[in-house]
Amino acid sequence: MASKGHDKITPDGKKIFKQIEELKKMQVRVGYQKGAAAENGVDILDIAVWNELGTARAPARPFIRQSADMNKGTIEKFCAAQLKKVTQGGTAEQALNAIGVMQKGLIQDTISKSKEWADPNAPATVERKGSEQPLVDTGRLRQSASYVIVPKGGGD
Repeated sequence: MASKGHDKITPDGKKIFKQIEELKKMQVRVGYQKGAAAENGVDILDIAVWNELGTARAPARPFIRQSADMNKGTIEKFCAAQLKKVTQGGTAEQALNAIGVMQKGLIQDTISKSKEWADPNAPATVERKGSEQPLVDTGRLRQSASYVIVPKGGGD
């Protein structure tokens, strides 16, 4: 004979399972969004890509990848903590927003610490912007880091 009450999900349990299902459907994209900001008529997304991957005239400075690679453990622990908050009554949206804010901050910190890049700015670049620090000119790249929450497999 089955025990009474052990095979039923409480209303709170149903809410938690609903939020976990929401988490499964959504993802956070952290970085730069097309058309989000422009500098001198150039989309900030293009500027981020050119710096991340390099160009024929400039070395790669993979600040986005580096922010994730150098903080992998921190990111994993933070995501686990957000999942725990969902199981304690938080929402999927709250968890995803927290993850987006945290990872945006990691990108911004990586840009701020960009003095440590192996390839220094070219002399002409230093003269033009008045600084030897790679990735930092007007501050727009750092300020424009953002995140969006989109359905998995969707959203541009």
